[in-house]
Amino acid sequence: MPGAPVPYLGESAALLTSACWSLNSVCFTVAGRRVGSASVNLLRLLMAWTLLMLLHLGLFGSPFPFQAGEARLGWLGVSGLIGFALGDAVLFEAFVLIGARLAMLLMTLSPLFSALLAWLFLGQDMSLPKVAAMALTLSGIAWVVWGGGDQEAHPQIWRGVLLGVGGALGQSVGLVFSMKGLAGGFSPISANLIRVSAGALALLLYFAATGRLRGALAGLRDARATAFIGLGAVTGPVLGVVLSLVAIAKAPMGVAATLMSLSPVILLPVSHFGFREKVGGHAILGTLLALAGAAALFFV
Repeated sequence: MPGAPVPYLGESAALLTSACWSLNSVCFTVAGRRVGSASVNLLRLLMAWTLLMLLHLGLFGSPFPFQAGEARLGWLGVSGLIGFALGDAVLFEAFVLIGARLAMLLMTLSPLFSALLAWLFLGQDMSLPKVAAMALTLSGIAWVVWGGGDQEAHPQIWRGVLLGVGGALGQSVGLVFSMKGLAGGFSPISANLIRVSAGALALLLYFAATGRLRGALAGLRDARATAFIGLGAVTGPVLGVVLSLVAIAKAPMGVAATLMSLSPVILLPVSHFGFREKVGGHAILGTLLALAGAAALFFV
């Protein structure tokens, strides 16, 4: 029937988001270890910006959503600055230091930070069950970090953990601003183009002001790294983020957030067979505990 809603569209988009972010994190881990995380962050945003602009032109007849309005541009621009330019900068360095699996596990802290931000700034309730869910997430992560054998495999694990926590916080703050910008049924593709544009512009200005622009762009000389960055740009800032915005718009927030948090589970076999990491019982059980706590935050 024309115009009929697609069953489970939001839930399907959320599952595909987890798959995209899993592949995305692997691509950026490999590329970051070859050319550095700063170069990867800038290049993937420039690639994503080009792809999104062409997509927007094809779908809407304009290379940019100029009609978005100042307020919406502001919300989404700040979201891109915090989420892409700042949050992902520290997350990508965490990929290099501790690998995709541990870094993405730390991203399960994002719902925890979102709940805390809503409590502090929006006056939302912080009930005892929510505190218990947060404790479950933290316990799962702590079990993996302390008891999973990763300290021997990653000598700079604590620096990587701090950077991963920073990435989770950046995602949470960026999501709050994104939700404000998406109000009123605004197109997720247009919203993502605004966010990526703001993030890319901020990084270009930063690297130019610090005299590091040429060095950051030099990553293009590494063909293997460039290929991984390109694949990561498609599966992350383009497909992954657009799918996540569709999931938020079309599925209940708790269900969408839970399904989008499955990357650490997907990455368990990938890390074991692809990166030859030791993935034992501690890592598996700790990951499941962390995900259970993150999911419970949206249902209690």
